[in-house]
Amino acid sequence: MLILNNDSTHEPGLVSIGLVNPKSASNVASILRAGGCYGISSVFYTGQRFRRAKDFNQDTKGVRFKIPTIGVDDLFEFMPHGATPVAVEISEQAQPLPEFEHPDNAYYILGPEDGSIPLKVVKQCSHIVYVPTFTSMNLAATANVLLYDRLAKRGYVHSKAFIRKSRDNNNRL
Repeated sequence: MLILNNDSTHEPGLVSIGLVNPKSASNVASILRAGGCYGISSVFYTGQRFRRAKDFNQDTKGVRFKIPTIGVDDLFEFMPHGATPVAVEISEQAQPLPEFEHPDNAYYILGPEDGSIPLKVVKQCSHIVYVPTFTSMNLAATANVLLYDRLAKRGYVHSKAFIRKSRDNNNRL
């Protein structure tokens, strides 16, 4: 098992993401951007489809250079130490995200844009959760909603210091 340290300036707990054969470089870049916003530690992915594309424009903060993004053959072989695997999938067995209690050390596994997480992977997860929507969402949108939900439920500290830390050069108010 790989042990990764979390940057303690982010929310309490560790967060990693596993991507099953992602199709789009723009979605992977958007997930990395979300990772920078919500404090993820690492991204693991299987497959090589998104590597064919060169469009990482959505990662406007260069988070891909800060968060380890590692290609693996098996998402569980490199699961972070002590992590609880959570499949994020539209499934009748899944718990709705609004009712889900996020584990302290979470390893969220998301399926490809054009398919589902394989059953053998889902069976290795401790939880299955889905985002209630009328149709399926884009992969990066799902990651953003999931990570926002985690931050909102984990009691982030509302303060001027938190807001100042969240700003970048474009936010001046």
